[in-house]
Amino acid sequence: MRPSRRTVLTATGATAAAACTSGGTAEATPSAGPPSSATAAPPGSRPPATAQPPTRELRALLREIDPDRIEATVRALVSFGTRHTLSAQDDPTRGIGAARDWLLAELRSYAETSGGRMTAELQSYVQEPGPRIPTATRITNVVATLRGSVTPERIYVVSGHYDSRVTDVMDATSDAPGADDDASGVAVALELARVMAKRRPASTIVFAAVAGEEQGLFGSAYMAQRFKAAGADVQGMFTNDIVGSPTADDGTKDPYTIRLFAEGVPSSETAEQAAIRRSVGGENDSATRQLARFVRDVADNDTTGMNVRVVYRRDRYRRGGDHIPFLERAYPAARFTEPAEDFAHQHQDVRVEDGKRYGDLPEFCDFAFIARVARVNGAALWTLAQAPGTPRGAKIVTTNLTNATELVWTRGTEPDLAGYEVVWRETTAPEWTHVVPVGDVTRHEVDLSKDNVFFGVRAVNAKGLKSPVAFPDPQA
Repeated sequence: MRPSRRTVLTATGATAAAACTSGGTAEATPSAGPPSSATAAPPGSRPPATAQPPTRELRALLREIDPDRIEATVRALVSFGTRHTLSAQDDPTRGIGAARDWLLAELRSYAETSGGRMTAELQSYVQEPGPRIPTATRITNVVATLRGSVTPERIYVVSGHYDSRVTDVMDATSDAPGADDDASGVAVALELARVMAKRRPASTIVFAAVAGEEQGLFGSAYMAQRFKAAGADVQGMFTNDIVGSPTADDGTKDPYTIRLFAEGVPSSETAEQAAIRRSVGGENDSATRQLARFVRDVADNDTTGMNVRVVYRRDRYRRGGDHIPFLERAYPAARFTEPAEDFAHQHQDVRVEDGKRYGDLPEFCDFAFIARVARVNGAALWTLAQAPGTPRGAKIVTTNLTNATELVWTRGTEPDLAGYEVVWRETTAPEWTHVVPVGDVTRHEVDLSKDNVFFGVRAVNAKGLKSPVAFPDPQA
């Protein structure tokens, strides 16, 4: 029998999830105690009720991430002098063309270890003249695709941009090392491709080094539009942009925190969808916010050594990253970036002042920090790829006025799908606080008013891995 309203209300008001029953199953209780002190978590903090412990497989994968290889990637990209989008494309040692060819060779070497599951290719088009493109220019992404073995149609993307710049965004000849912005992000994507190539994900993972970011997000826009035109089921995208250092411009360090920028109300939302949101709430429950919560669930722990600081914004003021073209095409997408930027080095010309070199140079990167960022990305991507997809068709039934809440959804097609969980939280709470396993069903009623809390649904597979939460729309 389902729990009484008094039981559920008591559980909802508690700080931690309280015991209750639903069809003979127990409500999940978050594990006690804060994460390791290495994560710099706030004193007394608790993991979310939806947190997922890392599997043995994931722990082994994350141990293979190598700071030395990340450093080698950053230094290799810096060695091309400049990687400006308008720089030489046919010089074998300098310019964006040389960097492109090196990246393709690296990804192809990883693909050789994959048993045919990974392919690497150039993804090119000619960008017509615009504000930062004075003449027609070829934009080329370097992309590796690790095809899923169970649900290959479901796709997750991780990227960094390999173009660079100095103070003058149109200067295509001066040295532009671009170590932090954004060889660091490319190094994350490449290291994950190297480590995952030897493995067999259930869903498809795409590792991308995109071009044209500094001139207008051109490479990522082209990639996102290709996915959209193909009707691709991209259920999550992460860009890593400026993830090279934990040191702020005042010299303070926060080496165990990474920011994750996550948009709220989707820019792709239709007028009808916006009207529904205004009537029922959910401004903090976009698919991207659920993706960000999922990252916290699986990667904010002692396995990655990092605290994931979710920022409820699309991006920083006056700037934007390669996740935005995906957001504009209604794909869940978020941006990783370091905890506080040092603007004395970012986008600056290489120079010497008072005997100290300035510019976006490798010496200002912390390669152990970048490796931890890669572990956060790896934990999220691998769990997403191995878990069921986000439930579709989630609705709250509003036909009748009642103080109970009935939820419905469409059953997924994964062969290892084991069932579902219903989650909820107070409307003022940032994260899900309660979880109830409901079994392999497509309908469940909770004796709790839909007017007072937010609900969600997530899928569970036979190994106990859980999907991101689906936020339900009203069903009249």
